[in-house]
Amino acid sequence: MFRRNPFGRREDAPWVARGAAPVEGLRPFDPALLWLTVALLAWGMVMVYSASIALPDNPRFGRYAHTYFLSRHALFLVLSFVAGLLAFQVKVETWERVAPWLFVGSLVLLMVVLIPHVGKGVNGARRWLPLGPISFQPSELAKFAVLLYAANYMVRKMDVKERFFRAVLPMAAAVAMVGVLLLAEPDMGAFMVIAVIAMGILFLGGVNARMFFLIAAVIVVAFVLMIAFSDWRRERIFAYLDPWNEKYALGKGYQLSHSLIAIGRGEIFGVGLGGSVEKLHWLPEAHTDFLLAVIGEEFGLVGVLSVILCFLWMTRRMMHIGRQAIALDRIFAGLVAQGVGIWVGFQAFINMGVNLGALPTKGLTLPLMSYGGSAVLMNVVAIAVVLRIDFENRTLMRGGRA
Repeated sequence: MFRRNPFGRREDAPWVARGAAPVEGLRPFDPALLWLTVALLAWGMVMVYSASIALPDNPRFGRYAHTYFLSRHALFLVLSFVAGLLAFQVKVETWERVAPWLFVGSLVLLMVVLIPHVGKGVNGARRWLPLGPISFQPSELAKFAVLLYAANYMVRKMDVKERFFRAVLPMAAAVAMVGVLLLAEPDMGAFMVIAVIAMGILFLGGVNARMFFLIAAVIVVAFVLMIAFSDWRRERIFAYLDPWNEKYALGKGYQLSHSLIAIGRGEIFGVGLGGSVEKLHWLPEAHTDFLLAVIGEEFGLVGVLSVILCFLWMTRRMMHIGRQAIALDRIFAGLVAQGVGIWVGFQAFINMGVNLGALPTKGLTLPLMSYGGSAVLMNVVAIAVVLRIDFENRTLMRGGRA
């Protein structure tokens, strides 16, 4: 016995495949995804401490204690845990209902952060809103808001997904608005992640393949033009191609060259926890964007492969939860779960590629592990929503109501 899912494919109905009886003995939600998240958060806290412990020796951070970044990161983890618990209590149908309003709210915050004397600027970029002792980065909320909005949009436009102007153009305009605001900060990395999230959900939502590849081509051309007409972005590309060139070794290629040195020093098993030399003021942003390089130096190839496998497994679990929700006719929930998988997987891929010298330098953190309160907070909230989706899936399969 079978049915057809919303994408026209034939598949067995899970409740029929099990003899039309409710499934007993299921756990409330996926324990593997939960414990994998906890493990990455814990490992990240250890590595943030290891990568930042020597920073106060630098006059720039001279007023900080050696545990400054550890204590702040621990505070962020506590706040993230509370926010995750609250997000898990929210029904998926509520997220679907508030998705457009959350998207509008994120747009407003992206505008507010650009207002002089309101948004906080660091190294020439205005990306943070000061909230007392901490700062919030609206671009991280925008990733989550665009994800929910795109999933909600595809559910509403399911009947016209074959028509370009009615199905795709409005979503493209929404992403373009976010992109303009992010590029004004500037934050091209966040815009890239948001564009990939939106494109992934459009594809998974069943948009015509020709339209999808047309949009993908337009986005690629747009990013190429942004790089071509920006001197400092072009310099980054040239530095990536030859970071050892004397023209770039102390400039745009400095971070990449020292990241490669750190990973090279780690060899197979690493120099041991706390033994990194590159974190001693040689590798900039070792506790944020280049945390993987410190992991590579202290834990070697084994550590790097462990991180890669953890993110591969996490992404796989999220995509599976999404497919399961779609099989249960919960299209919005399924697209959200798979969208979070795309978000975490793609951002981890970019960060790892940058640290390993496979991709040009880009200011994106390693999800769940790098220092950064807003990023960790929104990552945990997004994963909590996926766990809620899985909880509702399992409730339905046990014969209950989501």
